[in-house]
Amino acid sequence: MATTTPSGVRDGDAGEATGTPMTHRQIMEALSGLMLGMFVAILSSTIVSNALPEIITDLGGGQSAYTWVVTASLLAMTATTPLWGKLADLFSKKLLVQLSLVIYVVGSIVAGLSQNSGMLIACRVVQGIGVGGLSALAQIVMAAMISPRERGRYSGYLGAVFAVATVGGPLLGGVITDTDWLGWRWCFYVGVPFALLALLVLQKTLRLPVVKREVKVDWSGAALISAAVSLLLVWVTFAGDKYDWMSWQTAVMVGGSVLLGALFLAVESRAEEPIIPLRLFRNRTITLASLASLFVGVAMFAGTVFFSQYFQLARDESPTMSGVMTIPMIAGLFVSSTVSGQVITKTGRWKAWLVSGGALVTAGLGLLGTIRYDTEYWHVALFMAVLGLGLGMMMQNLVLCTQNQVAPRDLGAASSVVTFFRSLGGAVGVSALGAVMGNKVTEYVKEGLAALGPKGAALGHGGTGGGGIPDLDALPAPVRQVMESAYGHAVADVFLYSAPFALVAFLVTLLIREVALKSATH
Repeated sequence: MATTTPSGVRDGDAGEATGTPMTHRQIMEALSGLMLGMFVAILSSTIVSNALPEIITDLGGGQSAYTWVVTASLLAMTATTPLWGKLADLFSKKLLVQLSLVIYVVGSIVAGLSQNSGMLIACRVVQGIGVGGLSALAQIVMAAMISPRERGRYSGYLGAVFAVATVGGPLLGGVITDTDWLGWRWCFYVGVPFALLALLVLQKTLRLPVVKREVKVDWSGAALISAAVSLLLVWVTFAGDKYDWMSWQTAVMVGGSVLLGALFLAVESRAEEPIIPLRLFRNRTITLASLASLFVGVAMFAGTVFFSQYFQLARDESPTMSGVMTIPMIAGLFVSSTVSGQVITKTGRWKAWLVSGGALVTAGLGLLGTIRYDTEYWHVALFMAVLGLGLGMMMQNLVLCTQNQVAPRDLGAASSVVTFFRSLGGAVGVSALGAVMGNKVTEYVKEGLAALGPKGAALGHGGTGGGGIPDLDALPAPVRQVMESAYGHAVADVFLYSAPFALVAFLVTLLIREVALKSATH
């Protein structure tokens, strides 16, 4: 077995790029803390998924709060990802990874002390800022050490960590929630030891060159993009509930978001160190990969967020079993991300994986759009596996094909652009689809109760109006079945509405021109 990786994998141990090849062991040591950090980042996003129905009930929230606990973290992650990427081009990457871990720890500890859904949502924003740093910097640090040709192999390892954290999160969250002497608050505390361990490991193993140059961070650009995204998310969350989709509120919010976006573009075109260098989009691959990431984000987050409601509210499973039942999707993601990474490293070819992934994600979401509360589980498992296989082929490889196109000085910004668009798609998608789901549940409950006769019709929406989440255990059997059927049908609708976005991502990947991966980091 070879002791060194091919040339182009460089050693930054002495504080500069020496060109000396790093051994596989040295690379894995350097990546160990990074992968721990990534594990923490993904864990924080997934561990609450199966606990959310109980958390929101305990804190007295409804469907809107349920959606915003997820969206707040995604929003902060989305808004800060470009900033982290730009800072990585200016400051010590190691220091930034450690700072993002500290922010995550603080947010997690306070989140566990939440007394109401508003406080929890605010803490999720802080967590999201830390997670945004970890998500963006993991790819950037790896790219700083490893050539694009070799990077596929190590991207596969990051994909495997992603898969383990994604399946481990819901399982762990379910077990913690179902354990009387722990309770849901430990869902936020459990990631803290991992984050502290990652801090120590990073301090010992990660050594990267620090490029010293004059630092000018585009804070106005960061503020404008954050405001534009936030306003858009507030609109899609409340449209169709607090006000009509076609209303003056919609005009003000959408118009305001477009105006802020235009101001952002104007500021970026003049900034010395823009958050998102607009010149990057002159490169066709970067533009198309960003667009594909935007639509993949919708599919990816819809697939992970709404399964917990399906299994717990439509199939009456415990939080723990809800996590167990999502294993087929995560197994698919684990296998495809690992295998694609290994094959890409050997061949240098990546486009076929992207295109295949787009086709599988579209097919998986379309199939999941047919499920109901009483669909046989093996059908649901098969559909989830198809979705997982597709996501595993697309996520890391969209970043990889982008990194292959840029000079080292733009590595951080380019990597974070793709991550930014994926998070933006996820944030807007979860927010909009959560609002759609709340409306669909109310609609299906009304229909189901009316079918039970006059007494059922008198119950109206059965407490689901305005996004309320019913306590199924307190309901009589016929009404409970109506509720389960409504949630099963509504979640399927969410998947069905996600499928066209995946189809657009698939069509975009067809247009990306394949460029053989470079065998050098610069």
